Amino acid sequence: MSAPSFHCDKFHPGLAVDDVKVAADFYTGKLGFWLAYLWGDPPVTAGVNLGNVQVMLNRGKPSPDGCSVYFVVDDVDGLHAVHAAAGVDIVEPPDDKPYGLREYSVHDLHGYTLLFGQHLMPREPQLEIQRVDVPVRLERRLAAVLADLAALKKMSVGECLEETLLHTFERLPEGGVPSPHTERQLEQIAELKRRHGVDYDSHASYRFVEKP
Repeated sequence: MSAPSFHCDKFHPGLAVDDVKVAADFYTGKLGFWLAYLWGDPPVTAGVNLGNVQVMLNRGKPSPDGCSVYFVVDDVDGLHAVHAAAGVDIVEPPDDKPYGLREYSVHDLHGYTLLFGQHLMPREPQLEIQRVDVPVRLERRLAAVLADLAALKKMSVGECLEETLLHTFERLPEGGVPSPHTERQLEQIAELKRRHGVDYDSHASYRFVEKP
């Protein structure tokens, strides 16, 4: 009999803790999670989220032996810096692993092991190129967003444009085109657009009329 095929887009690991409120405060105050819910008076369960992953903290007897939770993030060194500054118990510092992830691990308030990893970029051979100057005029607010985005990604404006163009020249198997930006970077881009007053969508270039 063949195994049935089902799709699962989220999972919620549950950890037993002796004081739900104290544990939730640790996750939100020290580990950078945000509080999704706190239920009961006194609380008997809480949901704390890191991105789209929710950890359920349930009142019970902590049992950290042989238990760990792994989170794949987009800035492992940045998150490690936050945890180190908050005095979190770092078990293993960030390190590049042979299975393609840069990761580190911590202990939470009850001794549960939490691991945080980031996919390493493929180490492909360098590609020797020759760059040329291309005269470009951009909408003022869009140019400001591009400059700030390049700074965030530690790229030049030209490198950022190269990355974006190469991605838009490809096609995803399921349709559409891939984005060079992570979910966190897309959130940062949305904030940059608000900051610089970009109030038009991706199709607006067809409506641009340059002022004389």
